[in-house]
Amino acid sequence: MKTLIIVTHPNINNSVVNKRWVEELEKQPDLFTVHQLYQAYPDGVIDVQKEQQLIEQHDNIVLQFPVYWFNCPPLLKQWLDEVFTYGWAYGSASGHKLRGRKFAVAVSAGVKEEDCAREGRYLHSMQEILLPFEMTANYVGANYLPFYVFYGAEFDIVPQELERSAKGYIDYLQSF
Repeated sequence: MKTLIIVTHPNINNSVVNKRWVEELEKQPDLFTVHQLYQAYPDGVIDVQKEQQLIEQHDNIVLQFPVYWFNCPPLLKQWLDEVFTYGWAYGSASGHKLRGRKFAVAVSAGVKEEDCAREGRYLHSMQEILLPFEMTANYVGANYLPFYVFYGAEFDIVPQELERSAKGYIDYLQSF
């Protein structure tokens, strides 16, 4: 089955990294379903049943977003809160729809990689920043995979680095 990529970028048209990743993903519709939350729900009203059905049609789920204030964009948090419900994602005999699915996070970070280290500017690694996503995956019985990251999105991005990142992202996803 294909991999579902939940893209959550509030301004994808002005994005450099996430926009480029989406362009690369869309070249392979047989492998990836790209689902952009801000396009699907501009009013913020999420169709929970539709989202749950979409997830059930995929073995792998990837949350793709820019790191905002050391977290995800607000619509992704809302999506998690509303879609990963008791009785569907966890908590009862039927609450196991995510169990065994591969679950990953792909993020762009404005900061430099060296800033995301115990000795760096922010005193925490990207792994620590993304820990709530790992904990969520574990809680619902999904298989959490190592994350994919592009550092330095707020700086002048070298075109070759962006292309290498887009190709690397596809390789990363195909490694599932």
